[in-house]
Amino acid sequence: MSTGPGERRIGSLCREARARLAAAGVETAALDARLLVAAAAGVEPVVPLTDPDREMTDAEVERALSHVARRADGEPVGRILGLREFWGLTFALSRDVLEPRPDTERLVEAVLDWCDAGKGRGHPYRFADLGTGSGAIAIALLSELPNAVAVATDMAADALATARDNALRNGVGGRFLPCQGDFASMLAPGMDFLVSNPPYISLTEESQLSREVREHDPRAALFAGEDGLDAYRVILPQTRAVLDRFAPLFLEIGASQAASVAGLAKTAGLEDVQVFQDLAGLDRVVRAACVAK
Repeated sequence: MSTGPGERRIGSLCREARARLAAAGVETAALDARLLVAAAAGVEPVVPLTDPDREMTDAEVERALSHVARRADGEPVGRILGLREFWGLTFALSRDVLEPRPDTERLVEAVLDWCDAGKGRGHPYRFADLGTGSGAIAIALLSELPNAVAVATDMAADALATARDNALRNGVGGRFLPCQGDFASMLAPGMDFLVSNPPYISLTEESQLSREVREHDPRAALFAGEDGLDAYRVILPQTRAVLDRFAPLFLEIGASQAASVAGLAKTAGLEDVQVFQDLAGLDRVVRAACVAK
């Protein structure tokens, strides 16, 4: 990228950045360029479009060039900026947390649909987010359930610290309880529901992952054994002890895992197993209830 006088303008620098990212094979070159250049300039992403002649300082230009170089080298925008949006909220990222994906919003929707069909969003739910990572799922739900309290579990202390900070950032810190441990193993009985997006990628699928995921997301948050089901084998037997009767467990799954996870749920004594699809029509969420206690 050149940095002559014209390229000190935010619009020109965006065009240069877009061209470089496109040449590097980045599919979302235009959007990524705008996000990275705007962040380097400390302005909203719309500014390169609404005020393309805005002059950038030398420091802002240098920062933008660094951002674009990292993106061209395969680093995701969220990792470069240290932030990712999910459910209309902003989440800080750290090396120990998975970058939240839009597909996981289907998991949040499934929980809220269940709440809407039952006791409503104002009920004082007690729920747990198993393997919380950045806290995105629990915090998104707390933003929609004003009287709920969430226990957020994770094995990684650094992940829990990031999640706690994200809860404070998004105004739900007083109802977000981080707890270090293995999924539901340390929870007390009486949960109204459980939710989890556990690792579910098989080790045999590693080569099929994008470079952005393979090189920048934590392996512990991605892979779950040779068949991708190891985390479900741990979570499902734990759930009956902590769920109230008729209380559900919501799990995000891989597109080909519905039958396997449903079978594991039934083996663990859960019933009323249902599968929900995402916007692409792919199986995305399994819900199973603790009917008999």
